[in-house]
This record gives sequence, C-alpha cells and structure tokens, in this order.
Amino acid sequence: MGDGRDTDGRQGETSARAARRQHAPGADLADEQRAHWQDTYRAHPGMYGERPSEPARHAADVFLAAGARTVLELGAGHGRDALHFARQGLRTHATDFSPTGLDQLRAAADAQGVAERVTTTVHDVREPLPLPDDSFDAVFAHMLLCMALSTDEIRALVAEVARVLRPGGTFVYTVRHTGDAHYRTGTPYGDDIWEHGGFAVHFFPRALVDELAAGWRLADVHAFEEGDLPRRLWRVTQRTVPAN
Repeated sequence: MGDGRDTDGRQGETSARAARRQHAPGADLADEQRAHWQDTYRAHPGMYGERPSEPARHAADVFLAAGARTVLELGAGHGRDALHFARQGLRTHATDFSPTGLDQLRAAADAQGVAERVTTTVHDVREPLPLPDDSFDAVFAHMLLCMALSTDEIRALVAEVARVLRPGGTFVYTVRHTGDAHYRTGTPYGDDIWEHGGFAVHFFPRALVDELAAGWRLADVHAFEEGDLPRRLWRVTQRTVPAN
C-alpha cells in the first residue's frame, strides 16, 4: 500500500468488478487490491519518488519531540517515508502486503546507508500484527487506513496499534475523507468504499475518526490537500494513555 494515487489511469470497470459493485467489501476486493499493488510496484519501481510525504516529515518531528526511538510504519510501500524516519535516526520497522514494495525499500535503505536502522515484514493488516505488546514508541500510516478495509477491520487495526504502542506512544495516520471529490463517484463497494483507476478507497466521515480515538488522547485532526485532484485528507495524531 502507498498513498492511493491513481497511477495506472484506467477508466471504467471490468465486468467482474461491475458484478460485485453492489456487494459489501470483503476478501475478494482485498485480495484483488493486493494483486493490483504488486503489479503497480513492479511496473513503477519507486513510484512515489524519494522525497518523503509531508505527513511523514511532520510525524518525524512529532515523534522526535516526544522522545521516540522506534517507529512502526504500516503500509510502507517502497519506503520513501520509512527511509525518512531512518535518516532522522529512528529505528524503523516497515510493513506492507507487497513483497515487491518492501524489496525496493530494502534496496534503497542499503543505498542510503541506513539499512541497520530498517527492518521489514510482509503483512496484511486484516490480520493481527505479528509484533509484541508495547514494542514501539510511535506508529505511522499514510493512507493505509483508508484502503480497501471494512469499518470493522479498521477498528481492529487501530486496536492492534494501541496494543503494540508503549504507554504514551504516538500514532499519526492520514485518511481521505468524505469531503474528497472522489467520494460517491466511481465503483461503489459499500461501507463508504469507492474505486477509481483500480485503487479502492474507504472515505472517512469525521465520526469514524472520533470513534477510533476513544480510549486515546486525541491531539490533533489537521485537514490538508495532496496531489492533483487534489485529494482531501485528515492527518490525525493521537496518543495512548501514559502509564501511571
């Protein structure tokens, strides 16, 4: 997973996809998305370039100011943001469901001289994180939560993030929201998921952001725009409750 850009420029939909358009999202859509990302990374190595995203630059500053030393990035893709964290001196563990993307990340880490601070795991976020409790100071996810995940899967993922974060740890994530120009256009899959150019997006209402912050300390919800459309997103910062 990456930043959700419609890179392949396809228009319309296949007959198989059209036949599913009125069904709720499920394993078929998620598996189709995994294959699509694999093909995209193979066809476009380093597709988002070497420069980190603005949310990652912001997150690195927030993490360092909080004294973080270890970061987990979910949906790291080919690694432009994970590599930024590593260059800032943070020990970074990157996960993605695309082995191709993570291969590119590791090659870039070697080339940039930060391989000793970067580890990777191929992982599908529909499954529990294969990581111990309280194992990271910070977690980052740029547009991972708004991929082809059901609301229940998103809730479960955020619970997993809380589990692997240490008390007082920081979670920064970004999502496209229901004010985005692509919301309610393209191919519908239910549960506020719409597909454009082969990439499915779960558009967030503000109520879902607030729900996901229950039991956390919600520090900031920042609206911003990115890309050519432009895409409209929220950057959310929330923290686990510190230990007494």
